Amino acid sequence: MTGYGKAECLLADKKLTIEIKSLNSKQLDTNIRLPNLYKEKELVIRQLIASVLERGKIECAFYYDQNGETLPAGMINEPVVKAYYQQLYRISGELGLAASTELLSTVMRMPDTIRTEKPELEEKDWEMVSDALKQALESLNTFRSQEGRSLENDLRQRVEAITGKLEQVAIYEKERIEQVRERIGKQLEELRMKEGVDENRFEQELIYYIEKLDISEEKVRLANHCQYFLETLEDQGSTGKKLGFISQEMGREINTLGSKANHHELQKLVVEMKDELERIKEQVLNVL
Repeated sequence: MTGYGKAECLLADKKLTIEIKSLNSKQLDTNIRLPNLYKEKELVIRQLIASVLERGKIECAFYYDQNGETLPAGMINEPVVKAYYQQLYRISGELGLAASTELLSTVMRMPDTIRTEKPELEEKDWEMVSDALKQALESLNTFRSQEGRSLENDLRQRVEAITGKLEQVAIYEKERIEQVRERIGKQLEELRMKEGVDENRFEQELIYYIEKLDISEEKVRLANHCQYFLETLEDQGSTGKKLGFISQEMGREINTLGSKANHHELQKLVVEMKDELERIKEQVLNVL
């Protein structure tokens, strides 16, 4: 399910901002962007995200701004610079060369003249960062909950629409039966005009034809699946996959209704139910 969460915390020398975004995905897929200072905590961050978010394509990013002046990226390694300079100055004298004013710039291009120190993450700062991450996750879940309520209402309306169209099937049942009865009657008259009709074979074919057109079981099963879908929406926890399975069963019954309908108005109702079901399947992908 889509969502967005954001939190900030003020550290000693910087302001840290944490942003978390989630998109639809069948599994948990986490992508984290961290400054070097927090790289050592990446596994902990992943575990914290996984403990709160079950599914989704998650993007988590840490940004920070320095408070006040920006600290230097490195420090001059004075002993090394002096050693290089003294050696070059001595060599220049031995070669009879005048010491150039650019000698220092030459020295600064030599290896190890700049010393960089890797900053260490203090435990008290990490506690503040961890709390901010939890706040961002909570904010994301709040966003998801709001989206979830809208999604639940939409799913309910579409399932109820299928149920309503299923109830309309009864309106055309009598007309459909009359048409089938008339068709069978004409076929019986044609058979009576012929000789050598196998009565046993005829009864078997008639029973098969009647069973093939009977949609009572499909109507009952589809109604039960719709009711089960609505009940599952009330369950706590992760229900997305379960709702997906139920929608597949609903699709089977609707398809069977379509193959047995044998009536143009019933076929229209089946097409409308399929349209609602496809929208349900799309929305179920957003459910955890």
